[in-house]
Amino acid sequence: MGVAAAIPDLDRLRLQRAAYAAAANVPDPEIPVVTVGDLGILRGVELDGENRAIARLTPTYSGCPAVVAIELAVEAALREAGFEPVIERVIAPAWTTDWITAEGREKLAAYGIAPPVETGNSRRALFGETLVSCPRCGSEATERLSEFGSTPCKAQYRCQSCLEPFDYFKCI
Repeated sequence: MGVAAAIPDLDRLRLQRAAYAAAANVPDPEIPVVTVGDLGILRGVELDGENRAIARLTPTYSGCPAVVAIELAVEAALREAGFEPVIERVIAPAWTTDWITAEGREKLAAYGIAPPVETGNSRRALFGETLVSCPRCGSEATERLSEFGSTPCKAQYRCQSCLEPFDYFKCI
């Protein structure tokens, strides 16, 4: 009889939820107000037959410099929570900003980063430019200053109402 068979189903479910919570609460190293759970890059955590916690993570994009740091942080969080971690990088389907939770979007805005406009949203100005609301005052009178912000996944904008610069988390 294996280890998994010796654990009652309710206890196993409780352990799996605890492992998921430990992994999901790891902060993003580039934007520490959001977690890997908020960003939707944590695809899931399962306990295998040997009672190891297998965390599946999808990078935001293939060149993201934080991928290894995130994987190591999730591994450490699972180990600290008492689990033997296994990290699996899942690349298909590719991550999309639509996976960011509503709570994650709220956290980004409160931090001063305009959350991505959902890809199904038709908020477009002339010539296909995305209408981005200012995270500080809510105005849609904004302009893109640069396609690249403080990280490759963000663009630099400025509000024409309150004159504050801000990052916009680009849609992917």
